[in-house]
Amino acid sequence: MPFVRSLKARALHLLSQREHSRAELERKLKPHEDVPGELAQALDDLQARDFINDGRAIESVINHRARKVGGARLKQELAAKGLGGEAVGLALAALKDSELDRARAVWLHKFGQRPQDPREHAKQTRFLLNRGFAAEVVSQVLR
Repeated sequence: MPFVRSLKARALHLLSQREHSRAELERKLKPHEDVPGELAQALDDLQARDFINDGRAIESVINHRARKVGGARLKQELAAKGLGGEAVGLALAALKDSELDRARAVWLHKFGQRPQDPREHAKQTRFLLNRGFAAEVVSQVLR
């Protein structure tokens, strides 16, 4: 007979690997729920014990990804993890001042030299825009 882990054990296993939002855990663990309401109860218990903390999940994503991507991409990634609202807005606003420096660092790592022709300029622009940097920041970097 195969070993069956409880929903709480599965959630703790996922949380031991990295921070997860409650919405992420619900999405990942829903297929394993046998009794309706069991998952919500397990997640409520973990949240009450501060194992699940959306604020920490936001910080984790921002600390891990902010060096490589811009504010728009971070917002998109946080939304995909079920995180949103005022806490995300405040965290992204705090990063707004460093967006130009972060974009320059990403551009320098990838290209290292100014575009020599319009085709190369378009390529570098697309790269930075796809990374989620604002258009005005991209134009400043490529000037």
